Amino acid sequence: MQRIGILGGISAASTLHYYDTLHRLYYQAHGDYYYPEILVNSLNFQHFTDLENSADPEPYRQYILQGLARLARAGADFAVMAANSPHSVLEDIRPQLPLPVVSIVDAVGRRARELGMKRLLLTGIAYTMRGTFYPRGLAPYGIQVVVPTPEEQQRIDHIIFSQLAIHQVDAASKAFFLELLASYPVDGVILGCTELPQLVTQADTAVPLLNSLELHCQAALQYAALPS
Repeated sequence: MQRIGILGGISAASTLHYYDTLHRLYYQAHGDYYYPEILVNSLNFQHFTDLENSADPEPYRQYILQGLARLARAGADFAVMAANSPHSVLEDIRPQLPLPVVSIVDAVGRRARELGMKRLLLTGIAYTMRGTFYPRGLAPYGIQVVVPTPEEQQRIDHIIFSQLAIHQVDAASKAFFLELLASYPVDGVILGCTELPQLVTQADTAVPLLNSLELHCQAALQYAALPS
């Protein structure tokens, strides 16, 4: 199998779940221990977030490219970025990529199309919910994206950064999030932050959930199995 590079640290919690999920999904599919080789480059989370919220997007793009270049030099055949938000600039930097990058947005889009979904609620950090990369990226799949209100976005963002990023799950936060999911007339909900699966799972709600982390890992394993 091709060697997988994980651009991680964004956050540490997310990176741990990527590593674990890749191995779990591989074993479920194959029942053996011939796991793909994995390299991890862990970015500085606060620096990454500061650049993400800067008015000038170029240093943000360059920091991501530098991280991917380190993975390429270390021997990764392709990479996954272990967060949703850096995919906001993926299409902008694609001509400069030092190695192939598997898109989390495409992974979500393919699964939603398989399920016949047409209208999805996007949840994640405020940067992701305010961004255009999910609506733009899912449009070719025939999917309309809706987002929570600004007040709801602020609370979700707070839950992610103050709790989930450091592996804390609060019962009140979970109750709020589940109530929010049930209040929107949609075909499903994108867990568009790779920390959100810590907060809720499909067992918690009748609303169909699209776990972006798990779908991204499935796509990475499928890519890893392709001839190099």
